[in-house]
Amino acid sequence: MEQLLRSFKEGNVILFVGAGVSMNLGLPSWDSLIDKIAEDLDYDPEIYKTFGDHLALAEYYRLKKGSIGPLRSWMDRNWHAPKIDVSKSKVHENIAKAEFPIIYTTNYDRWLEYALDHHEKPYTKISSVADLTKVDSNSTQIIKFHGDFDDDKSIVLDETSYFERLGFETPLDIKLRADVLGKSVLFIGYSLADVNIRFLFYKLSMLWKAHHLGEAQPKSYVFSPKPNPVQERILEQWGIDMISSDIEHPGEALEDFLSKFIDNS
Repeated sequence: MEQLLRSFKEGNVILFVGAGVSMNLGLPSWDSLIDKIAEDLDYDPEIYKTFGDHLALAEYYRLKKGSIGPLRSWMDRNWHAPKIDVSKSKVHENIAKAEFPIIYTTNYDRWLEYALDHHEKPYTKISSVADLTKVDSNSTQIIKFHGDFDDDKSIVLDETSYFERLGFETPLDIKLRADVLGKSVLFIGYSLADVNIRFLFYKLSMLWKAHHLGEAQPKSYVFSPKPNPVQERILEQWGIDMISSDIEHPGEALEDFLSKFIDNS
């Protein structure tokens, strides 16, 4: 933790934000999204879930409907419902007040942007190559790595879009490669069982090795509310340290963890 905080004070930590942070606001899980997809396709949700993983089931929806537009509209309405109040989220408050210079997120929602707005922190949202010209060194960069609700084509949701993302050759991938050279990456809100994020861990490690900088690779980190010795050992080989908490409730554990960056900002 001391090494991470030291890198943070030097401005050398990139924050990577996953779905667990948005679920802190009560946003629906992937299972809830698949239930909606099944209903729209006139399937019993429990039966539909036996036909494939989440990506394949979302892919089938796109093929049947012609686009993910209707689903994206439903997600946007439900994930930004008026009853959700980001000002009450200590997790989002701590992210905003810590003032990380660069934040990547695989979430489509706008709650990071709303949180920085609420706490009057300047930011630049980047979700496409056109946005790269807007980068301001005096504001936080929020890079929507898996797309943004403002652009259906940018959203990484179904199997095909995930496979394209795994190619790691889009303009945002090139930006990520440039950003991580010389900086540590801190992952929060991710399930260690998610193979997609594990592939990202692996790719980041390979980026350093490809540049013959493996020995000089800055340590990266993943916050996990609970210890997991198996995952800890696997991630260690990729240059990623796991930080866990003694606090039982995941949301409270993340709040406590992020508060340490405010104290050191």
